[in-house]
Amino acid sequence: MTKADLIEKVAKKINLSRKETEVIVNNFFGCITQALSEGKKVELRGFGSFRVKKRNSRKGRNPKSGEKVSVPEKNVPFFKAGKELRQMVDT
Repeated sequence: MTKADLIEKVAKKINLSRKETEVIVNNFFGCITQALSEGKKVELRGFGSFRVKKRNSRKGRNPKSGEKVSVPEKNVPFFKAGKELRQMVDT
């Protein structure tokens, strides 16, 4: 499902125009993105939680040349599915 598909489905369910729904969906994702960029955790009960994890520096390999390279540490977004979502997907 793409973002456009999501907007279309939500618009039909709540009887709003596609444009109005697009603003809502964009703001929703924007709020999650903003919170993560500030290092906060976002928890949506029954769905899951988003947080930022620190990935340590490591040695990698350039696949084209085979040369060893140093990959710096960085922060990456991480999603953990909630219990209800895991159960729904499992059935």
